[in-house]
Amino acid sequence: MTAFISKAQPLSRRMFLKGSGVALGLPLLNAMLPSNGLAAGPSLSAPLRTAFVFFPNGAIMPQWNPTGEGENYQLSATLKPLEELKSEVLVISNLGQDNGRAKGDGPGDHARSAASFLTGVHPVKTAGADIKVGVSIDQLIAQKVGSQTRFPSLELGLESGRTAGSCDSGYSCAYSSTVSWKSPTTPMAKEINPALVFERLFGAGANSPEQAAKRAKFRRSILDSVADDASQLKTLLGQTDRRKMDEFFTSVREIEERLEKAQKSAENAKPDFEVPTGVPKELVEHMRLMYDLLALSFRTNSTRVATYMLANEGSNRSYPMVGVTQGHHQLSHHRDDAKLMAQIQKIDLFNVENFAYFLKKLKNTPEGEGSLLDHSLIVFGSGLGDGNRHDHGKLPIVVAGRGCGTVKPGRHIALSNETPLNNLFLSLARRHEVADERFGDSTGELKQIDA
Repeated sequence: MTAFISKAQPLSRRMFLKGSGVALGLPLLNAMLPSNGLAAGPSLSAPLRTAFVFFPNGAIMPQWNPTGEGENYQLSATLKPLEELKSEVLVISNLGQDNGRAKGDGPGDHARSAASFLTGVHPVKTAGADIKVGVSIDQLIAQKVGSQTRFPSLELGLESGRTAGSCDSGYSCAYSSTVSWKSPTTPMAKEINPALVFERLFGAGANSPEQAAKRAKFRRSILDSVADDASQLKTLLGQTDRRKMDEFFTSVREIEERLEKAQKSAENAKPDFEVPTGVPKELVEHMRLMYDLLALSFRTNSTRVATYMLANEGSNRSYPMVGVTQGHHQLSHHRDDAKLMAQIQKIDLFNVENFAYFLKKLKNTPEGEGSLLDHSLIVFGSGLGDGNRHDHGKLPIVVAGRGCGTVKPGRHIALSNETPLNNLFLSLARRHEVADERFGDSTGELKQIDA
């Protein structure tokens, strides 16, 4: 509550503006920093945020792999949308997730790809209730830092998924539709409706469905609800912080307006086309809204760790917006047909373009002495390399951000073949002060990423 704030001490980083049924987290303000000047560096001025963005079915690796190594490398055709962000990303080659392989269990590489991606564990082959894999790295981080934010973690996606039945050669659908596991037997359900993500982030915990429906009915803005609290707070802020607040409110208002348009679009959809309330019909808008909400959750310190599945593993979605009318999974079995591979590369490029949109948003969001991207580590990748061969080695992996000054981006790191992906994940977890000596089949931290 702003009524209890004194100008004599810094504002709490966990402070919320509160109103009728809502609680709005705030961006990092100068007033939240110590007045003794010790918060000048990025590692002190803001917490570390980490996200894992997953895409299915691998990639066309000849079009993905950069040329050259170190700082003097050239981005590939697929990664070209990252050109403006080249100094902010690490492209890491030759990482593998060995526990995605069959190991005597036969077919089911797509299910194993998603299940092992963040857990580093080989899943038990079952289509029943006895699913078992391992705790994923995002949840391991959440166990360490989750108590410091309103939500321990955030799980987002663009495709709904089942948790029962077989989706891939005798593997449970739970394996294909989630990458986040709270325990070896408990998958974390992802949210695909941006309106519900917004409600979760800013609706009060005790908010009833009736209250939420009432707010939606009268289209009362989140910002209108906290206006009184915001007015009190502004009297305690300097000019720079007031400008930050205005910019922050503008971004929240813009997301609200886009969600309202999405809902209207859903309501106006043809009777024979069922669109979930609040989910945009257009994939680009859906994907970018989720990216924007992820950025907002980090900016407001609502959570510090998240996962985002751009599609379920084995997804057969088509991408007509880029001229791809066949299903993604179907195309991934291209048998080295150049025409089919060109179609998949269009999907790869589409995903990278939208990832670049997200990174630019983080980079253009000032925070402390740097940007939100400076204080983040974002992993973008797949649990398969060549989807046609179901290759779990030579994975397409990009890491963006500076990790509060602990990571040196702007390079292509070509590792020795079959370097465990879990070495990277162990390194990221250590930056959140996770003390575990190993993760999955890790052989040590990936020191090559260090600043």
